[in-house]
Amino acid sequence: MGANGSSISELQENEYLKKLSGPEAISENDPFWNQLLSFSFNTPTSSAELKLLEEAAVSVCRSLAENNPRTGNLAALIKVFLSRTKELKVSAECQNHVFIWQAHNALFIICCLLKVLICQMSEEELQLHFTYEEKTPGSYGSECEDLMEELLCCLIQLIVDIPLLDITYSISLEAVTTMVVFLSCQLFHREILRDSIVHKYLMHGRCLPYTSRLVKTLLYNFIRQERSPPPGAHVFQPESDGGGLLYGIASGVATGLWTVFTLGGAGSKRSPRQEESSPLANQSLLLLLILANLTDAPDTPNPYRQAIMSFKNTQDSTALPSPNPHAFQINFNSLYTTLCEQQNSDQATLLLYTLLHQNTNVRTYMLARTDMENLVLPILEILYHVEERNSHHVYMALIILLILTEDDGFNRSIHEVILKNITWYSERVLTEISLGSLLILVVIRTIQYNMTRTRDKYLHTNCLAALANMSAQFRSLHQYAAQRIISLFSLLSKKHNKVLEQATQSLSSSLSLDGSPLPDYAQDLNVIEEVIRMMLEIINSCLTNSLHHNPNLVYALLYKRDLFEQFRTHPSFQDVMQNLDLVISFFSSRIEQAGAELSVERVLDIIKQGAVALPRDRLRKFPELKFKYVEEEQPEEFFIPYVWSLVYNSAVALYWNPQDVQLFTMDSG
Repeated sequence: MGANGSSISELQENEYLKKLSGPEAISENDPFWNQLLSFSFNTPTSSAELKLLEEAAVSVCRSLAENNPRTGNLAALIKVFLSRTKELKVSAECQNHVFIWQAHNALFIICCLLKVLICQMSEEELQLHFTYEEKTPGSYGSECEDLMEELLCCLIQLIVDIPLLDITYSISLEAVTTMVVFLSCQLFHREILRDSIVHKYLMHGRCLPYTSRLVKTLLYNFIRQERSPPPGAHVFQPESDGGGLLYGIASGVATGLWTVFTLGGAGSKRSPRQEESSPLANQSLLLLLILANLTDAPDTPNPYRQAIMSFKNTQDSTALPSPNPHAFQINFNSLYTTLCEQQNSDQATLLLYTLLHQNTNVRTYMLARTDMENLVLPILEILYHVEERNSHHVYMALIILLILTEDDGFNRSIHEVILKNITWYSERVLTEISLGSLLILVVIRTIQYNMTRTRDKYLHTNCLAALANMSAQFRSLHQYAAQRIISLFSLLSKKHNKVLEQATQSLSSSLSLDGSPLPDYAQDLNVIEEVIRMMLEIINSCLTNSLHHNPNLVYALLYKRDLFEQFRTHPSFQDVMQNLDLVISFFSSRIEQAGAELSVERVLDIIKQGAVALPRDRLRKFPELKFKYVEEEQPEEFFIPYVWSLVYNSAVALYWNPQDVQLFTMDSG
């Protein structure tokens, strides 16, 4: 690195980096820093380039870790950066490109070094490296300020205070990235960190007053989805090919600030996906999720989670002052719009889950929206493409549906929203269907997929709970949705008979021929009977609460009435079968009285007339089916590895050696 353009492959041999990590101490006002920080090269966007950068950083860090206790060069570099950040806000306002560029470069080097050091040493060792100063004969160690806390606090100030302009986008992104790196020690531990030095700095002391501003800024970065400025759009253009303007510090500036680590550089072609993406929005969202999922300190609840739980709508003039010191206001309409648009990513779905589950203001606002289809459709699409999604993304989408279905208003309104031509639903052409019927179709499809592939009880339970919550408000079910409800019951019935047959056979011989124990069919039978019971309760709930609104379900029930015969006398289902039995026999007799060879339309007419005539008091009342999502104990055991797997897989321009990662296995997302 230095005054000329650099390439990643040359970094290990770079004279400036060798000097930084070498045995010679460099004072903070040495001209060397201007030379070191005047570099530009195209962004590494491929994993191969990022690996090269990592290898170069590892080589430099090895030497730095050895020499830094005597030279204090790491602290000197950080102090150089800190001194330059004091003028950053003024530089942005004055369009001082070179100053911002060099401050960015200093932070980029710090970030690369920290990433490797955090991976290779304990937090206590790293903290020591921040305290080392140049040792000169006869000098006494001065009372050193806490440089690690000062750097963290500076990064937060940079994120919340620097206006987001073309010339500051790069350093804003680097500040967020460095914060992610500071917290990345979790990646290298199997157990959840509950007593981290960096966590303490973020939850106490100088960083704490910035909590709400940091959360708000990260949320707004996500909401705005600002794209990377185009290469060279905000710097003086080179006068000719290969030439440039000299600023008295470095000719490297002429290649454009944007060639320094952001998406795409002056010499690189961007893919359409890169062009459309916003690295700052993505990185800010990841940092927000990391902060939200930090474990509580023994004496303090996580302030970032508190801020996320309590923020309010800027449009809400009635909002009372919050007792939470970290509360703030944000534009809910903008947040809702962005969340609807971004659900194709795991991290946006996880943010939506977090807000719906933890922030009652957000949940109330979303449930009151008259355009809920904009939010629900992307969630249904995630579930529909279950084969292409990782299991965690599917879980989050499903839990979001479960939380929404806890609200009766939601369950009623989804049947009033009529959709046309759902192109992604390929099993059948759906020219017109209610959002409620589509939701039922997708959830049933997820159950069927799970039965044949993953056989995950957790997935089953949540799917059935969502259907159960909606069942009393089923309205005008689409004929295809009604058919699929009964088809699912048919599938369960066949599975029940098969397992029952296997269980019966296993009783005749306690051991198989080779002496190994047989599978536990009794347990399988118990699980399948629980699911069948739930499905019968869902159908029963619809019939007892809204039979007259659902002629298509009654039609499907009558068409497949033989399916239910075997369960009439079964002790596990007798009570819930009474109502189904009554409905089937009541409508069957009316249809028989109408004669043979009836058209579908005529049968539906008979059902609609019969629904009015059926005495409601003859249907036995059951307790209302209501399920509420509750996070399991110690949710951090699930969420922290999940969040860090998202960081590992989708953070911009960050690469960690998979062999170093301990927190999760590489296929856990």
